[in-house]
Amino acid sequence: MFRIETEVDKERQALLGERMRENNTARSPVLRELRGSAEEEEVPLHVWLMEESTGALAGGVAAHIWARWLHVDLLWVDDAHRGTGLGTRLLAEAEELARTHGCLHARLETWDFQAPAFYRRQGYDLAGHIPDYPPGVTEYFFTKRLA
Repeated sequence: MFRIETEVDKERQALLGERMRENNTARSPVLRELRGSAEEEEVPLHVWLMEESTGALAGGVAAHIWARWLHVDLLWVDDAHRGTGLGTRLLAEAEELARTHGCLHARLETWDFQAPAFYRRQGYDLAGHIPDYPPGVTEYFFTKRLA
């Protein structure tokens, strides 16, 4: 017999994650090889665009590297500087840093009202989308070969 419980439990969540990791490692030769290697560690990668006169944040990329992939988590440019090529410069710098860490690919998510056309112009290919996530919005997934 079993019972269902619905409370938030961080200890069980950690155990669930450990069990999932063990299962994935047992079933995937690629993940088995990755375990314990330098590529298994998630490495933060940040690029900041600062106003020289004030030191204020004008834009930036917050990303991370895992398994020789660059994952762009956030890319933002202040409205006053959009359309000036700074987003392109920020993304190119992040990609170059990722290459120096051995990354072969990049990935990111964006919503329909954000920047799908921008990422296409930067050479990213549409890998998929989820309509109505959140309701009324489409989320897009993009990838790019860096090597």
